[in-house]
Amino acid sequence: MKGVVLAGGLGSRLYPLTHATNKHLLPVYDKPMVYYPIRTLVQAGINEVLIVTGGPHAGDFIGVLRNGKDLGLRHLEYAFQATEGGIADALSLCEDFADGGDIAVILGDNTTDADISASVKGFAGGAMVFLRQVPDPERFGVPVFDAQNQSRIIGIEEKPREPKSNYAVTGLYLYDNRVFEFIKTLEPSARGELEITDVNNAYIRLGSLKWAELKGFWSDAGTFESLFRSNVFWAQKSTGQAAEDFREYLT
Repeated sequence: MKGVVLAGGLGSRLYPLTHATNKHLLPVYDKPMVYYPIRTLVQAGINEVLIVTGGPHAGDFIGVLRNGKDLGLRHLEYAFQATEGGIADALSLCEDFADGGDIAVILGDNTTDADISASVKGFAGGAMVFLRQVPDPERFGVPVFDAQNQSRIIGIEEKPREPKSNYAVTGLYLYDNRVFEFIKTLEPSARGELEITDVNNAYIRLGSLKWAELKGFWSDAGTFESLFRSNVFWAQKSTGQAAEDFREYLT
């Protein structure tokens, strides 16, 4: 399985920090943000990765990541997303890289210490999304569970005003190669983007979507609050300081 890190967009929610560089190159404790999703893939046994980026600071990635060898990668490629067309649009640029195989996709602002290697090794086609309980599910895609079978997802709603569960679809997905055909059938949403939620719902309609709950820490780092939360966690984990020293920042 190959890996894709989606690191495009203008990072407007983190302006003026993103005036200087791409959001995904901002520091999370002692590493650039994008190091964390790459590490998640490498720890799962994935060593061929494509970085999809865009915006005025796209070239900054080459100076930071270079050929990826220092991060445990055997092969690193880059693709440029010319417009802010959404996650599914960015993923569409990866079809040639996937070369007919399965892919693991992670958003470049996702930081987690979860081990997904078992899910990657056991993947047998279709799609898998990784969920996490959050206090603010309205910021994310939210799964709707079957009332008769709570282990079955019957739909995913994108940023609902009234979430039907407190689970968020994290920015971490496994797909078989059909994902690119599904993307080609999508129409832009009201936001003018091709939504990854629509891709996931296409798999749901075919009965081909599974899910797993991420264990351990997970946070996006796309807002000032979540960026700060991620910094605090990784500082605590890296320095070995007691969690109590940071608890007031993690609530």
